[in-house]
Amino acid sequence: MTLFTEFGRYLLMIKGMFSKPENGKMYWKELMHQCVEIGIGSLGIVVIISFFMGAVSALQTAYQLVSPVIPKSTIAQIVRDTVILEFSPTLVCIVLAGVVGSKIASELGNMRVSEQIDALEIMGINTKSYLVMPKILGALIMIPLLVVISMALGIYGGRIAGVASGVLSAAQYDKGLLGSYQPYNVFFALIKAYTFAFIISSIPAYYGYYVEGGALEIGRSSTKAVVVSCVAILFADYVLAALLLQ
Repeated sequence: MTLFTEFGRYLLMIKGMFSKPENGKMYWKELMHQCVEIGIGSLGIVVIISFFMGAVSALQTAYQLVSPVIPKSTIAQIVRDTVILEFSPTLVCIVLAGVVGSKIASELGNMRVSEQIDALEIMGINTKSYLVMPKILGALIMIPLLVVISMALGIYGGRIAGVASGVLSAAQYDKGLLGSYQPYNVFFALIKAYTFAFIISSIPAYYGYYVEGGALEIGRSSTKAVVVSCVAILFADYVLAALLLQ
């Protein structure tokens, strides 16, 4: 019953966000602030993870392709497809669930415990709309952009690692990138990115918004929000793959 209760409160929180803004300029300012916090604040870790993710993927793929019959350009094809289909949308979003999700949960939890949310509600402000909606919209705007950047850096990291280690030449890698390319893979990755962005922002917002207690409960709610978000991302990853890759 606890699961259904929490899921019901989660849906009610999502429903409560959709209302007419009391002050459009303040809502816009908060949205831009969240875009900067989520996008620019997470750019560094995304760049580092994506580059080395592509580099390691290229080297490990080359290690496993021992048959001389298989051309070296196949390494680039495998790196490209794995980075686009799985590594960039899924692994990067799991990392962002820890970076962005814990921040959202702790921020809202601190506002709830310090009674700032209660004060805003007394002033007649819809706190679900003012505090939660900009975070979700900011995530929906910035996280897919981070995933696209991750795709490019992952493929480029594989190119640098492959050429630097002498596994294959730059011309062979570029030839493999262009071979058997399917634009639908990028479309599928963006669908995953938008789905995961909603999960990363809405679930931690729920746990932070409804936290009860003191500072200890804020930490527990942040941890629980990250764990539940990661599980939800993996489950959604399987469902989307089963529905869209058949």
